Amino acid sequence: GGGFEFVDKIVGGAIPRNFIPAVQKGLEEALAEGVVAGYPTVDIRATVYDGTFHAVDSSEIAFKIAGSLAFRAGIPEAQPVLLEPIMAVDIIVPESQTGDIISDLNGKRGRVQGMEPIGEGMQVIRAEAPQAEMTRYAVDLRSITRGRGRFQMKFSHYEEVPAHLVPHIVEERKKEKEAANA
Repeated sequence: GGGFEFVDKIVGGAIPRNFIPAVQKGLEEALAEGVVAGYPTVDIRATVYDGTFHAVDSSEIAFKIAGSLAFRAGIPEAQPVLLEPIMAVDIIVPESQTGDIISDLNGKRGRVQGMEPIGEGMQVIRAEAPQAEMTRYAVDLRSITRGRGRFQMKFSHYEEVPAHLVPHIVEERKKEKEAANA
């Protein structure tokens, strides 16, 4: 991802220079709140190219609010998506249970990247899977391999959440926020 890029294209003093950082701050705060289930918005480029100024009524807070409102007005056109962390997983299992492990990974929206025998009847399976699907993996692996399998997992990258899962995630996030505010 490209992160957040703020571009100032104001010409002719439509907005005094000292208020431009307030516009950026308003955008940054809106990004942190996000628009999809309240998760932060990432990888966005925002360009301020025009505005107005009033000698009496203009203030830093007014330009900060304007930056936030501009984000909220413009973001639907960008068609934002929800991203989820994808983990790189190395799983060492008995060769006889490779099929069961691959089947379990497929059920967790995982993708096998490769396999390699490592001797003594053991196989390493390299895969990627969404972090949300791997929270109980130690228990699942122990159950499938009767304690003979082991794994290590680390963050790899972010990917778009499949569209059919988004409504459930949004609803769960809403419940979390309501519980936190109760």
